[in-house]
Amino acid sequence: MELAKVTSKGQITIPVMIRNLLQLKTGDKVFFEENDGKIYIANASQITLKNIQTQMQDKAQKAGFETEDDVVAYIKELRKTK
Repeated sequence: MELAKVTSKGQITIPVMIRNLLQLKTGDKVFFEENDGKIYIANASQITLKNIQTQMQDKAQKAGFETEDDVVAYIKELRKTK
C-alpha cells in the first residue's frame, strides 16, 4: 500500500513503485475506474492497446493473419508498394 497527498489543485504524485508497476512515463495518461466503492488506476495506453487488440482479433484471423510475423510481413509488403 502506498500513500499520496492531494494538493490544493487536486493533484497527487503517483509513488515510484506504482509508476513502475504501471509502466508509466512522463506525459502518460492514467485511467481511473470505480467499482464497488474502490478506485482502480491503470495506464491508459495499455488499456487502449488491449481494447484494440481485442477488437482486431477476429478481423486479423478473418484476413488470414495467424501470427504477429504474418502482420509484420504484410506491413513490409505494403511499404514496398508506396
